[in-house]
Amino acid sequence: MRPRALSLRAITPAAVLVALLAVLLLAPAASAHTELESSAPKDGARLAHTPATVRLTFSEAVDLPDVQVTADGRRLAVSRPGRAEPQGRVVDVAVPKASGRQRLTLAWQVRDIEDGHPTSGTLSFPLASKEKDASAPDTAVAPKPSDTVRTTWAAVRWAGYLALALYVGGLAFLALLWPQGTQDRRTRRILTVAWTGGLASALAAPGLQGAYGAMGTLGDAFRLSTYQDLLSTEVGVVAACRLLMWVLAAIVLAALLQGGEQAARSPGWRVGALTIALGLLRTTGMAGHNAEGTRPGWGAIADLVHLLGVSVWLGGLTLLLLGVLPRRRPEELSAAVAGYSTLAFVSVAAVAVAGAVLAWQIVGSFGALFHTGYGRLLLLKLAVLAAVLLIAQGSRSWVRTRLDIAVLLRGDRAIVRPFVYSVAAETGLVLVILAATSLLVTSAPGR
Repeated sequence: MRPRALSLRAITPAAVLVALLAVLLLAPAASAHTELESSAPKDGARLAHTPATVRLTFSEAVDLPDVQVTADGRRLAVSRPGRAEPQGRVVDVAVPKASGRQRLTLAWQVRDIEDGHPTSGTLSFPLASKEKDASAPDTAVAPKPSDTVRTTWAAVRWAGYLALALYVGGLAFLALLWPQGTQDRRTRRILTVAWTGGLASALAAPGLQGAYGAMGTLGDAFRLSTYQDLLSTEVGVVAACRLLMWVLAAIVLAALLQGGEQAARSPGWRVGALTIALGLLRTTGMAGHNAEGTRPGWGAIADLVHLLGVSVWLGGLTLLLLGVLPRRRPEELSAAVAGYSTLAFVSVAAVAVAGAVLAWQIVGSFGALFHTGYGRLLLLKLAVLAAVLLIAQGSRSWVRTRLDIAVLLRGDRAIVRPFVYSVAAETGLVLVILAATSLLVTSAPGR
């Protein structure tokens, strides 16, 4: 029976990756970010005079603070239409009268209510009173997000994902497999640095996200007004909740560092740690793409499972590499390494299955994998994941065939070294996966 179980372990991750591609083949089209569906008057319509208002209809519900419309460099007032519009997709733009206009040009931009990503464009209306000049070139340019802000935001998101994985995965590893590791100096330092990085990321990311959504500069990310504007939106509320969860996470960490092994084994501490971990995971995922697509509820569940799986996987790998293996204590190798092998297998399977659901929700079609930047990034992430699975299979093979020998030889360096190299390579590639995830979060699906 045992060889059969091992063979199933070997083929399951690859089978899940194949299932991901099959799911994409059958997936329905998914919506991208908020776009302008129509305007009244229609774009390009010749007008006898400057209209008092222009009505914009978007593909999704929008908040008024997230809609900006300018004409001749001036920001125009936006409001809801006089009649009730329950879907929240329609806004009216007040256009001031101006003499001598050859063409009315409006530059619009809108920030997605779910994840804060911006889209923009222009509307142009030739005015009949200036027919002879109506063909004059339109010099207005639709605003575009700053590449510098996006790159910085992606880097901060990567640091936030890494901190989340080390914190949540590290706590899970200590509670489930290695309670005595709470006294290990390197392990305590890793958890402290992870919490510090998570808090710093939670503080910096909202400003960068606000500046990116408003199509501002890097300097705008550090302005108080940017945070104030963002807090009036759903994205800002989620960011504030995530910051609060990191503050509360300090209590859980302090209790562990003070109580040591006794705290790690305590049911009360474990319940508190689980609650904080779920809060961190959920608030991290709420500002992503999981609410888009045909079934947002499934996306939210899949996102939580995906983040939890990655955290347990990477956090455990890090403590295994930097905590357990350098100590080379036979009893710890026997319990922690063997236990983590099983835990990692479950985590990888969960990551692959949840990733398939998220891809089905967000990408929407098999062709979008090759014809959009988002899809190509996802393919890169899948390729790295496949490489990680191959390395992980080698690690599991070492656990099955060499772990007992390593324990008997009391952690002999020559015996353990191949496993250390394998775990280090696996950890490095998972960091690459996190980087790809950060870029995916700051990219618009379908583009």
